[in-house]
This record gives sequence, structure tokens and C-alpha cells, in this order.
Amino acid sequence: MTEEKKDIKEAAGPKAEVEKKIEKEPVVEPEISLDFDDEPEMDSAAVKKAMADTEELPEEIKKKLESRKEEKAGKKFKKKKKKARTNVEVGKIFIKATYNNTIVTVTDLNGNVISWASAGMAGFKGPKKATSYAAQIIAKIALIKAKEDFNFKEASVFVNGIGTGREAAIRAINANSINVTSIKDITPIPHNGCRPKKPRRV
Repeated sequence: MTEEKKDIKEAAGPKAEVEKKIEKEPVVEPEISLDFDDEPEMDSAAVKKAMADTEELPEEIKKKLESRKEEKAGKKFKKKKKKARTNVEVGKIFIKATYNNTIVTVTDLNGNVISWASAGMAGFKGPKKATSYAAQIIAKIALIKAKEDFNFKEASVFVNGIGTGREAAIRAINANSINVTSIKDITPIPHNGCRPKKPRRV
């Protein structure tokens, strides 16, 4: 890609980039190969290069994630069969933003979960779980996992719910060098069906 095109993309913003992509490029399903003897595995250095644009997670959250890993390592679980590592470059990202929490799930095109993250997993508690900052960090955690394990690059985003974390999560996805092809709101809307709950008194 030339420098001029890069400048145009940066100036136009994510929406224009998505519209251009939809007009020019046809949707191509990713090739999933199961034989990994011939293909070289991605080095950790290559992954770090791919993630050079992204900001690193704060140290407090890194520590919390490490402590969670140590706790899991201490517990005894039944051994699972190792699945063959596949490259999932194109997929879907689901953001569930409620008043109390935000959950980001990354899947392949068939809906099989690649990685996920929630506010509780990142160490947020109580009312902090629903903040936009928490949503931003959750999106980063989910995408870092997806990039490291599956070389994830391109996604269509589906947003469910009306919580405060929905916009922050979308922006974090865009900032983490993921190609966003479409953004769709799938929040359920009543067509005058059930009687709504009485409003909460505060």
C-alpha cells in the first residue's frame, strides 16, 4: 500500500475506510488449513510486530491477568485433547453492553468462539464494570488473544445492548489494527409486545 493511500485512510476515518472496502473488495472466505507441518508457525516476534500499533495494557491489569493464570494453573482440571491450530483471519466480534457489564466475544464466520473477555475477568468490580474504560481494556484483551492464537485481522462487529461501554469497545477494536468491514446494532426492540417494567425510582 502506498503512502498516499495510507494518508487518505487516516484522514477519512474508519467509516469511509469501511465504505471503500465494501465498494471495491468482494467478500472472500478465509482458507482454513489444518496441516501445519508445511507452514511455519508464527513467531512471538512476528506477533509483537503485528501488535506494535496497539497500546500496551496497564500494569495493574497485566498483574491481575497473571494472577488469574497462576490460580488456574494451581487447580487440577481434566486434560483436554489439543485441537489443531487454525488461522482465522476473518471473523465476527460481538459486543454485549449492559448497564452492569460489557462482554466482548470474538468468533470465526461459523460462530465458533476464538476468544472472549469480560469486565470481571480484567479485575473490575461493582459499578466500574460498566464504564467505557473497562470496555476499552476488555476489547484489547480479547483481540490480543485472537491475534496471538489465530492471526485475527478482519471482522464485522455486532453490538447488543445500550450500556456505556458500546462505543468505547468499537473504538478500541478500530485502534487495535483490526479491519472493521461493518458495524451492526442487534439490540432487540419491542414492537409493543409485553408491558414494560415500571421505571426505577432513584
